[in-house]
Amino acid sequence: MSEFDVVVIGGGPGGYVCAAECAKLGKKTALIEKSDLGGTCLNRGCIPTKSLLHAAELYSEISRGEEFGVQAENIFIDFAKLKDKKNDVIVTLRSGVEAMLKAAKVSVIKGEGFVLESGKVLVKALDGSEATISCNDIVVATGSVPARPPIPGLELPGVMTSDDILENVPALKSIVIIGGGVIGLEFATLYSELGAKVTVIEGLPKILATMDKDISQSLTVQMKKHGLEIVTDALVGKVEQADDGLRCIYAVKGEVKEAVGEAVLVAVGRRVELNKVFAEGFMPECERGRAVVNEQMLSSIPHVYVIGDAAAGYPQLAHAASAQGVVAACAIAGAVSKINLNLVPGCVYTSPEIASVGLTEAEAKEQGISIHVGKVPTTANGKSILTNQERGFVKVLADDSGKIVGAQLFSARATDMVGEFALAINSGMNEVDALSIIRPHPTFEEMLGEALAVCVQKGAKKKK
Repeated sequence: MSEFDVVVIGGGPGGYVCAAECAKLGKKTALIEKSDLGGTCLNRGCIPTKSLLHAAELYSEISRGEEFGVQAENIFIDFAKLKDKKNDVIVTLRSGVEAMLKAAKVSVIKGEGFVLESGKVLVKALDGSEATISCNDIVVATGSVPARPPIPGLELPGVMTSDDILENVPALKSIVIIGGGVIGLEFATLYSELGAKVTVIEGLPKILATMDKDISQSLTVQMKKHGLEIVTDALVGKVEQADDGLRCIYAVKGEVKEAVGEAVLVAVGRRVELNKVFAEGFMPECERGRAVVNEQMLSSIPHVYVIGDAAAGYPQLAHAASAQGVVAACAIAGAVSKINLNLVPGCVYTSPEIASVGLTEAEAKEQGISIHVGKVPTTANGKSILTNQERGFVKVLADDSGKIVGAQLFSARATDMVGEFALAINSGMNEVDALSIIRPHPTFEEMLGEALAVCVQKGAKKKK
């Protein structure tokens, strides 16, 4: 039996950050990971997806080079090299994680971790051997796996999850995507830019249902403009083999329809499997399969923390998991953390990009907060025009006191700019102070100032 101060189960962006932070705070720490360090985000999620999306963006820009006087011939996608580059990126970043944990003196244990009771973790090694580790505190950061709804035909060859696509990177001429959330729409963007016919089938009334309605509507328009078929309010009944691939049978308002593609991607969210981590009778309080935690990420079981996708009440995002890892580590070490877990930016790497932080207009209305909105189109921005970007917008929300409470961006580099609004909201900045910052020209960032200017004007009119 080995003894540690802290045992972290799961080496994803929540687990490895938490382990490193615990070690830095003076705790003897072990990190248990059954597969590759970096978890879903680095190996089967954020990083490989964005690597492929970057390649697709390059291909799309080169294909449209004639608009800028750039002539190119015989442009094509080498899917083998595309996959190799994706793998190179993963290996490079994974090596960085390994080096960081080694420098922090974290003991990395290859195997599967299983919480037996307070202070006791069973490790099932890859060679089949077992050992028990004792500790003071346990952090569960085991992430999630792609969900598969009970739809007949999903067992057929050619029906894939995001894990399958990122592992194989198949060349496809057509694809049907079940699910119009973040994962589904990023893959829709990827394959559309690579020239495939894409059909997205969503069960709710709109795609990106949890985001601002202007974003959902604008993205729907853009995608349809580029030839993607977007079907909402649709109930998928089954998937069956077809002569030219797979046939997805679905119904819209009782009318039965079908979509055919070489492959079907199931992207209806992710599920947590805490029953595979906790011993029977030792499961923490859960909400819809995810552990209920307090503001320090502590579960209902003393000295057992749960972070990342498995924690209820938080978005399933890598950067949220990393922040939660720091918060949990500080709680364990008795240190102070100033991270605001209630303010998590949401990002979608479609074309254009999408980023959101704080309240949407609908959420402000639900909470009874009176707001005014500053919104500007990207068509007035010099950098957007000279780079021939798609039509989009930047929107900022402020309450009656002028304090910024939310922002939504639908533009190029939105994910790189949303942090400015996150900082403003977190620090309680008002619209006038935020507008006082001089932003460089020509940049996409100028739109933030322009949206703030409109917001200030509307706020002034409201007070008259």
